[in-house]
Amino acid sequence: MNRIFFILFFLIGAILCSAQNHIVKDIDSLYKEDQFYAGVTYNLIGKQPEKLSQRGFSLGFHLGFIKDMPINKKRNIAIGVGLGYSANSFNQNLLIRKEDTGDFVYSIVENNNTYSKNKFSNHLIEVPIEFRWRTSTPTDYDFWRIYAGFKVGYVLTNTAKYKGDLGRFKYNDNNDFENFQYGLTLTAGYNTWNIHFYYALNSIFSKDADLNGEDIDINAIKIGLMFYIL
Repeated sequence: MNRIFFILFFLIGAILCSAQNHIVKDIDSLYKEDQFYAGVTYNLIGKQPEKLSQRGFSLGFHLGFIKDMPINKKRNIAIGVGLGYSANSFNQNLLIRKEDTGDFVYSIVENNNTYSKNKFSNHLIEVPIEFRWRTSTPTDYDFWRIYAGFKVGYVLTNTAKYKGDLGRFKYNDNNDFENFQYGLTLTAGYNTWNIHFYYALNSIFSKDADLNGEDIDINAIKIGLMFYIL
C-alpha cells in the first residue's frame, strides 16, 4: 500500500508541475506562486534510545494550500501561511502493548526475525508558516526557490500495529502520543524538483510514555520531495 501511495504522489506531482508549465497566463504584476503543494517524505526517528532502530520504509504523504503573500515590489519575497494534511508511518522495533489495566507499556524487540510488522502511524492537520525567496517573474515559471519556516500540527488519529510471534494486535486509543507536533521546515529546489526537510522540535510521545523508566524522547525527521502549483 505504501508503494502505491508513493507512486501516486510522484505521478500527481509530475502532472501538476507539467500542467503549470504549459498554462499560458496574461502578465500579472500582482502574481503569486506555489499555493498548492503535494509531497512525499522518508520518515526518520531522531534521538533514538539505545537498541531502538528502524526497519523497512517509513513514509509520509503531505497535501495542502498555502496563501502566498509577497512583501516586496518584485514579489520574489513572500510570507506563506497555509493549511494541510499529513499522513506518516514509522516502522521500528519499539513494541507497544496494552495491559489489562488499560495502560500501555513499551519495550524493544531486539530480534527483528520475531515479527513481520511493527509500526506506529499518525494523521495530522497542519498549519505551515514560511518565509519564501524565489527567482520568479510574472512570466517565468521555472525558477529557484528557498522556503524556510515553521509547522505546527494537530494529531487527528494515531495507530500502533504489531504482527509477529506475540500475535497480532492494533491500537488506536493510545493517549501517550503527543496531540501537537511542531518543528522547522526547509524546502529548496528548481522548478519541479524540490528537496523538503522537517525537523520536529518536540517529542512524538508525551511524558507518560517511558522505556525502562526513562522518557521516550524521540522526534520525527522527514526528508523528501515537495511539488508546487499555483
